[in-house]
Amino acid sequence: MNQLLQRELTATLRTRGSVTNPLGFLLLSLLLFALVDPGAQDGHNSYLSGIFWVLILLTNLLSLDTMFRRDFDSGALEQMLISAHMPFVAVLLRIFVHWLSSGLLMTLFVPLFGLLLGLQTETFLPIMLVMVVGTPAVSLLGSIGAALTVGFSRGGTILALLILPLFLPVLIFGSACISAAISGLSFAAPLTWLGLFSSSSLLLAPWATWAALKISVEMQ
Repeated sequence: MNQLLQRELTATLRTRGSVTNPLGFLLLSLLLFALVDPGAQDGHNSYLSGIFWVLILLTNLLSLDTMFRRDFDSGALEQMLISAHMPFVAVLLRIFVHWLSSGLLMTLFVPLFGLLLGLQTETFLPIMLVMVVGTPAVSLLGSIGAALTVGFSRGGTILALLILPLFLPVLIFGSACISAAISGLSFAAPLTWLGLFSSSSLLLAPWATWAALKISVEMQ
């Protein structure tokens, strides 16, 4: 397992563009929003939390398309599914590495995002907590679409159509949590639902991703 994890981390570091490009997209999008809507700078814009999560979901879509494509094009994906003693673990590690380079990385940049949007510093930690709880579901559910569309030459559009409806609970509960945090209210209830959704995704999504990869490899 340690060797698989080290291999996935090394492959991610070699393709830094798959990490830096989505992060740059998110930073530029938030900067443009802050410039176009000066009212967001007071931290009380009613649409702020929703726009924040929409941009996070769109940013994740940029990296989801490449989750399995590199190994699929080289033939390593088929070998992994055939030769790995525990293919499920290999798929789960790939999803985990994707979350490290997307969800966790964006969480670490929350103070910078908050400064761009003029948020109070005391809201940074609650927003980071919400993202740590919610972003795993994005990588887990996104892996299903990435696995189904890995064999398509233009899978990005199809991936968005498949995955965006599944992201709605994350968008709803995540926005409710951040909106409550910005207003200084308790967000325990929506955070609990968000955690329950991420936990359910952890139980179901890896198996669905494994099955989708087998289908994609067989159709090659």
